[in-house]
Amino acid sequence: MLNQLLFKRIDNSALIVFRIIFGLLCFLESIGAILTGWVKRTLVDPQFTFSFIGFEWLQPLSGNWMYLYYVVMGVFAFMVMIGYKYRFSIIAFTLMWLATYLMQKSSYNNHYYLLFLLSSIMIFLPANKYLSVDAKLNPNSVRYSMPKWCSLVFILQMFMVYTYASVAKIYPGWLDTSALEIILKGKQNYFLVGDFLQNKTLHYVLAYGGILFDGLIIPLLLFKSTRKWAFIISIFFHLFNSVIFQIGIFPYMSLAFSLFFFEPKTIHSLFLKKKTFYKENEVIIPKQNHIIISVFTIYFSLQLLLPLRHYAIKDNVLWTEEGHRLSWRMMLRTKHGYANYKVINKDTGKEIPITLQQFLTPKQERVASSKPDVIWQFSQYLKEHFKNQGQEVLVFVDARISVNGKPYKKLINSKVDLANTEWNAFKHSDWILPSNEE
Repeated sequence: MLNQLLFKRIDNSALIVFRIIFGLLCFLESIGAILTGWVKRTLVDPQFTFSFIGFEWLQPLSGNWMYLYYVVMGVFAFMVMIGYKYRFSIIAFTLMWLATYLMQKSSYNNHYYLLFLLSSIMIFLPANKYLSVDAKLNPNSVRYSMPKWCSLVFILQMFMVYTYASVAKIYPGWLDTSALEIILKGKQNYFLVGDFLQNKTLHYVLAYGGILFDGLIIPLLLFKSTRKWAFIISIFFHLFNSVIFQIGIFPYMSLAFSLFFFEPKTIHSLFLKKKTFYKENEVIIPKQNHIIISVFTIYFSLQLLLPLRHYAIKDNVLWTEEGHRLSWRMMLRTKHGYANYKVINKDTGKEIPITLQQFLTPKQERVASSKPDVIWQFSQYLKEHFKNQGQEVLVFVDARISVNGKPYKKLINSKVDLANTEWNAFKHSDWILPSNEE
């Protein structure tokens, strides 16, 4: 039964068109990061970046080399789009994107993580078998079909993304629209729509509409009777997010996934009329089918479990951030904080005066004042910084944060020396004070 489901051959028009759109969007993301100043602000200007813990050695190239890095990454994305040396190009892009994802957290975004997952999936797909330079150079490689799992992998991936995003929104700060109200207050100066975005009724429509959209869009796209209307709603939803929240290529990537929900004949007739349409629907079970099924099972088991890990960690993930990343917890809350780092010379007992501006960019200051893992990392950085000057130091942090506009509360136990405290990757760190949330 499973072999019938995964290895049934279907027309590959959706995958071919998706490859072109995917490559184009990755190209625009790479070049756009340079043109908008994102590379400068995030990777060039800082003295160092807050990498994922365990990848501190992964730092941006010095000087202006990161601009060239993004140009090269854009070239690989363009090669993916046109299907030239596809396998090499998609692997190269994936590795380069993974490196930039791991080397900085100041601009963390779930969409960056999703792009890594998608590009990793694309490595294993026969996406260059038609309308590609590779197919032009080697006509014998042309194929008009693909195993159905090539389509199912995207459907299942997006089902998990949207479902977890919907469930994560079901908490008081979202349901009473206080989180969304603060988020949209920052859009008050938008031309024409700024005042409209402050309407309380709109906040409720967006808050509950977001829960319903995320929770229902994949099932609605799966059924032929609701597919067309679900796609129309998707267009409105994603274009609204693109204009108002300016979240890069994600809205357009999400619309591109709709290719895998429509009938292959529909995609073929809309985009690839000159292509031979495959309609035999035969089942070809490859010799390595057990390996494919095993990889499929392991990958989606991880995708299922990772967003649930915060339930096994003490306290509220909105407060501690433990288990927040890789969990599709998108645009759920606002968090503001301030922190005072007290650096003490271990030998003399005297305080060494520092300011955050000495070491951090404004964006880095914000995360080093509100996110516990970054606070710990900066404490470790200060320890190494002064060690290089011949001084052993202790670092104590007094940090206070406000979640969704609530009163500021103390986040960190200011009596704990974070410079000489180990990081707990899989359990709660006791130096993070309780949120006292009911």
